[in-house]
Amino acid sequence: MTTEDITPGPAGRLGDPASATATGLLAETDGAWATDELMLEATGSSVPTPLAAASVLAAELERVLSRVVLGSPEAVSHAVVAVMAAGNLLIEDVPGVGKTVLAKALSAAIGGRLARIQGHPDLLPSDIRGVTVYSPATGSWEFRPGPVFADVLLVDELNRTPPRSQAALLETIEERQVSLDGHTWQLPNPHVVIATQNPLGHAGTYPLVESQMDRFLLAIRIGYPNAATEAQLAVGHGALDALSMVRPLTEPAGLLAAQRATAGVLVSSAVAGYAVDLVRATRSSPTVALGASPRATIGLLALARAHAVLHARSYVTPLDVKAMAPACLGHRIVLDAADASSISSGTALVREIIERLPVPRP
Repeated sequence: MTTEDITPGPAGRLGDPASATATGLLAETDGAWATDELMLEATGSSVPTPLAAASVLAAELERVLSRVVLGSPEAVSHAVVAVMAAGNLLIEDVPGVGKTVLAKALSAAIGGRLARIQGHPDLLPSDIRGVTVYSPATGSWEFRPGPVFADVLLVDELNRTPPRSQAALLETIEERQVSLDGHTWQLPNPHVVIATQNPLGHAGTYPLVESQMDRFLLAIRIGYPNAATEAQLAVGHGALDALSMVRPLTEPAGLLAAQRATAGVLVSSAVAGYAVDLVRATRSSPTVALGASPRATIGLLALARAHAVLHARSYVTPLDVKAMAPACLGHRIVLDAADASSISSGTALVREIIERLPVPRP
């Protein structure tokens, strides 16, 4: 594989974030969603609109990641959608299938300062957030920021950390700030958390509490590759060579511009109502102890917008909602059964709901 394969294509870097005013490109008419496609400004200018630039960036991210993480196209596209929707990503799977490789490739491709935390039982909250120390030179207390203040934070094997250390991420993931010793420090914007975890039941794991799971916009699994892909990985010494050649496709300002443009894609009332019905159905199932929250509804529509942008559309359809619902909602659901903590069980329930829920028509 050459460097050309996984370095930026013609898209290059996004422009100034000031050009990314969040503009809604969907005009609702008589309850139907629009049908206009993403395109360049019809002014003869070669400068793309902010939303078109966001679509180009998303497609480039998907292209680059697909050359590092082989045989898992859905996991790759879902990871790209999570970042474009300004959300945090949880990757759960067995050891050795490429969770950390996908997380590192994504963080390298979106640019910015990367920090990595390796989960282990002795990890302290101060190892994540930072700590206030006394400085003899100044005679005062000084805050020393922890790795969470990076643009992109990779937390490897999050569920190998004890609950008190997991809790150190609750505020940072949701509010993007750190409160300590009576002071509050804001995290960079954009700020992306990419965490991996091993399936529950593996030795040395601590389950994430429901409030922690609910803060991850998306949870995905990579799965085992097929025989041909596994042979390709074995001959090519895995994905590490490809990972070392990943180059940034943008920088924090460019990613923020793309996220703001993506957030400006409006949704028709019919599609929004479909998403609400889908989420509410998870709360009424007789097998569910805890259904998806209103935060999940907001996140599902954010993911639907990003999914539309990835596919070069400036409008959201029910198909975007259906595509993102299992990965958005499955990890938030707690079942009454013995496998209540299984993400796969929650995902299966969401797929059942999708099959029986009527889909709105334009």
